[in-house]
Amino acid sequence: MSMTLVPTFATPPGFLGLAIRAPAEISVAGIPLDLGVTNRAGTRDGPAAIRRASRMLVDGSHPVTEVDPRSLPLADAGDFSLALGDLAGSLALIEQQAANFPHLVALGGEHGITLPLLRALAKRVGGPLGLVHFDAHLDTWPESFGQHFSHGQPFFHAIAEGLVDPKRMIQIGIRSPVEPEVMAWTREKGVTVLSAIEVHEASPAAIAALVAEKLGQGPCYLSFDIDALDPAFAPGTGTPEVGGLASWQAQAILRRIGGLDFRGMDVVEVAPAYDVSEITALAAATMAWEYLCRKG
Repeated sequence: MSMTLVPTFATPPGFLGLAIRAPAEISVAGIPLDLGVTNRAGTRDGPAAIRRASRMLVDGSHPVTEVDPRSLPLADAGDFSLALGDLAGSLALIEQQAANFPHLVALGGEHGITLPLLRALAKRVGGPLGLVHFDAHLDTWPESFGQHFSHGQPFFHAIAEGLVDPKRMIQIGIRSPVEPEVMAWTREKGVTVLSAIEVHEASPAAIAALVAEKLGQGPCYLSFDIDALDPAFAPGTGTPEVGGLASWQAQAILRRIGGLDFRGMDVVEVAPAYDVSEITALAAATMAWEYLCRKG
């Protein structure tokens, strides 16, 4: 596809400048939920910010894979409907709507949206999924401050409900404070947990090889919490943790795992009120773009 015919700053407001239309074979959709956050609110504004920042990615093809996502059967399907002020109701609505999408790239919103997305996708594929999870946090707490469905719990429920196979699940960039019993439960289930320090001390190629080894064959899902990145690269998030990945590290890993059988992805936890010069939103848009530009 040729370069955009309008200046970058005039790119239409859909993701990658796409018009908002009915779902396609691959669809981008916003899920502006932040009812289950435990620190700073504001991720309801994430989808709009990510779409706006994606204007920087429309001037050509990917420099390595040479894929232009706009040449794919791709649509921006707008935002999901939510139940105002009702977390449980919103999660149910998200699952219901996600069932209508053959392949969904979801723009969050808080990380709690991943649970209903996995519920819908596991039903579609007929069994548990492998999972690549970039994050500063395990998100396997059984409860957070008395809440059972906050953004710190989606993968506790995903494992307990059999939505993911924990032996085919890898977490990348973990570094937050955590109760020892939560870490022990996660590892005992078979999840591979890579700290941010381990990622820093290895090469992206080595991390990608480990991801491929652990997930193997079969359908899988990618969940990218933007706080996997260090706050220097992604300050606009609700629960920042120092010592995280650099943007280039995350890109380098994603570019090396394109051969996995991904059936969907999300990028979550962008809170633009805390962003600086749009760098967090652009990082999130770029991770979704990298996913769409992958080559198996």
